[in-house]
Amino acid sequence: MMKIIVLGSGMMGSAMVYDLSKFSNFEEITIADRDKKSLETSSNFLKNHNINYLTLNVDNSTEIKKQFKKYDIAISAIPYKYNYELAKVSIDTKTHFLDLGGNNDIVDKERSLFKNAKKSGITIIPDCGLAPGLASVITRDIVENMNNIDFVKIRVGGLPINPLPPLNYQIVFSPYGLINEYVEDSIILENGKIVTKKSMTEIEEIKFPKPFGVMEAFLTSGGASTLPYTYKDKIGYLDYKTIRYPGHCKYFKHLLDFGLANNEKICIGDKEFIPREEFVSFLLKILPQNEKDVVLLKILSKGKREDKNVNINYTMIDYFDEKNNITSMMRTTSYPTSIIAQLIENDNIKDHGVFGCEEIVPCKPFFSELKKRGIEIKKEIK
Repeated sequence: MMKIIVLGSGMMGSAMVYDLSKFSNFEEITIADRDKKSLETSSNFLKNHNINYLTLNVDNSTEIKKQFKKYDIAISAIPYKYNYELAKVSIDTKTHFLDLGGNNDIVDKERSLFKNAKKSGITIIPDCGLAPGLASVITRDIVENMNNIDFVKIRVGGLPINPLPPLNYQIVFSPYGLINEYVEDSIILENGKIVTKKSMTEIEEIKFPKPFGVMEAFLTSGGASTLPYTYKDKIGYLDYKTIRYPGHCKYFKHLLDFGLANNEKICIGDKEFIPREEFVSFLLKILPQNEKDVVLLKILSKGKREDKNVNINYTMIDYFDEKNNITSMMRTTSYPTSIIAQLIENDNIKDHGVFGCEEIVPCKPFFSELKKRGIEIKKEIK
């Protein structure tokens, strides 16, 4: 039997451990964090489950290596800036490694470790969450069901059920990740070429059943991740847009245009600070957190199957789990990651190296496991 450790006892890490404790056969499940208060909060959330809690500073590479040696699989549910170094440690300790991604450059650096990971006999899978992650596996399903693909359009958003103006948004995951999605360029596949476009552009309307109705979607960074590179010879056009309530893009972009996401130090009077750090603190203070939420997903595709024109479209509307007090963003981000770890545990994933989800996660068992957790993805073929 295998042992697993999850780094980060916040919302996502706690939900991963909840799922692992409920569905997996791991001999030992540990959740680690440098913040003892966060571990206490996680412990209260996971009170009826047999979990180990570990105080661990991720900046202490010696201690990280020592701990990784004890486990077969490690999952990073901490900020993406740590993932490349953690992936290197996992190679040294022969520990399979998964993370939630969040930054294209970091993922590229992880992918450069392919040969070392393969030689070490481990599997590294970045971007295991919602989008990329769940959306990447859906894209794989499209590729497996068509001969030629004209386009794949991925639309995903985590939203409050009761939005408050003007931003109509709540903190559903790290605000650092949110800002990164909005300021970094969006990567698009167009006619076999990889192109970049400014995020928070190309706003479109997208319709969902009531009570949502007409929403907006706009280009953001990170959601497509490795998909344009994996499928540049198979898909004509692919892009990723984030779904929000109407008006969100305009209002949030004004804040970014003022330079609030800049990472360079500035001085005002005798005080020195980094705008992005202060902006994150500001968002954490003014935006709601842990309120009832919903995740909306639409993935649209068009192509040919057996020389016939076909559209394959996917829709998901996933709500806050009131019984277990788990947000939809926790469910749709953490459960896919937990499921992928369990697919490694059960030998459904055997290849060694560094892979995007679309390259290695088998669709049928993945979707079957999501369904067990009440995450329903409606697939429509026209």
